[in-house]
Amino acid sequence: MLTVVTFLPLLACAVLALLPRAVRVPDRVCSWVWIATAAADLALVVAVWVRFDPHGGLQYEQRARWMPGAGVSYHVGVDGLSLPLIAMVCVLFLAAAVHMLRETRRVRALACLFLFLQTVGVGLFVALDLILFFVFFDLSIVGMYVVIAGWGHGERARAAALKFFLYTFVGSLALLLGFIGLYLAADPHTFDLVELTRSNPLAGQGLYAGLVLLAVGAGLAVKTPTVPLHTWLPPAHTEAPAAGSAILAGVLLKMGTYGFVRIAMPLLAGSWRQYAPVFVVVGVVSVVYGALVALAQTDLKRMIAYTSVNHMGYVVLAIGAAGSLAGSDAQARSLAVTGAVVQMVSHGLLTGALFLLTGVLYDRGGTYALDAYSGLAAHTPRFAAATGVAAFASLGIPGFSGFVAEFQIFTGSLASQAAATGIALLGILLSAALFLRALRSLFLGPPRLPAGIPLTGLADLRTREAAATYPLLALALVIGVLPRFLLDVVEPAGRSVTELVAR
Repeated sequence: MLTVVTFLPLLACAVLALLPRAVRVPDRVCSWVWIATAAADLALVVAVWVRFDPHGGLQYEQRARWMPGAGVSYHVGVDGLSLPLIAMVCVLFLAAAVHMLRETRRVRALACLFLFLQTVGVGLFVALDLILFFVFFDLSIVGMYVVIAGWGHGERARAAALKFFLYTFVGSLALLLGFIGLYLAADPHTFDLVELTRSNPLAGQGLYAGLVLLAVGAGLAVKTPTVPLHTWLPPAHTEAPAAGSAILAGVLLKMGTYGFVRIAMPLLAGSWRQYAPVFVVVGVVSVVYGALVALAQTDLKRMIAYTSVNHMGYVVLAIGAAGSLAGSDAQARSLAVTGAVVQMVSHGLLTGALFLLTGVLYDRGGTYALDAYSGLAAHTPRFAAATGVAAFASLGIPGFSGFVAEFQIFTGSLASQAAATGIALLGILLSAALFLRALRSLFLGPPRLPAGIPLTGLADLRTREAAATYPLLALALVIGVLPRFLLDVVEPAGRSVTELVAR
């Protein structure tokens, strides 16, 4: 089942890409093939979720020989850490497909790229072999580079895409170096995550284990991204198309944070405990710095990009605090890790919605500059309402997924990192200030659009734009009001990770 879920989008991509050039496929047909494939993949994930046993550990496992001489296999499976993220990936790609329904620029190529990226996203979260994980990790860089460079805004898009590629590719090389370090420490040599977790080959290895954690942590930190390895993110988001930004924030950033929870914490447990305070500091700095810099932005898309640094900082704080708590409060450790996973899901839904909404703004006014707009609420009430809901949900008000995630993160982190958690709370206040400033600038005051664009006939959210955005906000609301269906899946897996860290 997981192999079908993973490679169904790639199969559709191959069908579209390999059609002879003489066969002129209408753009509309390509778009609907893309939407139908994304919807079918989501339906399969729902079927997996319905049959999933939260207390059953890894499920739907499949192994196949790949490079046996090098200890590499095709090994996939799903548990409570990966299943919610796989579901989020499929929801976001379906939303992106619907949002791009009226795209006219090289639609067939764009559909192929996004279908390819969907396979890469799902594949990384089901991978149980380090090399398989790395392959999908690297392919995501290639796919997103082409999306930004080929469909971004103007000439600067190529420079932003190149910066994104170079930064994240160097990070992936560091990650590969760490994986090789784990492979060499194992006896027998293997890249299999399950075998490495069971054997714990770097237990008591001291400096060597610390260097492996440094390599793995650096590679994942670039992708997350954390301060100071975040500078590729704002230009990549600003120049990418709206759907590309939604996937970049909602899916690719989670590859870094998921890697910390799936690989760094359980496979490098001793070093993680030793260096947990470093991750706590990095998390807090990312929270505060990301919010402060976002507050200073005059470009809506750059502002939202910096809030991603802020939100991913909460995840790093939580997993660092879970390492600091090893051997003491098991409930607090589990709460912190569960909150980190819920934050990944929440951020994907809400920031994905915000980026799709920035695409609506750019479509109407041709710029993301906040000072170019004013008083839009009177002319675009649905757009104003959706943006307001997404903004308030993103800053963590009760009733939405962000509150559930941040409450768990702060409660779990307070037990060992009271001072750091207190500082991180400033991030919520700063987020409130920056979103309120943006909402006031866009929607209140006398009506104004960029020069040369008449207010008469200004279009509100169109059907496809609402169909792409509303379900993301609705899911965030469901998680905020009825989180048990998600927490029941995540909590057992979160406890397993914290038990491995404490061993």
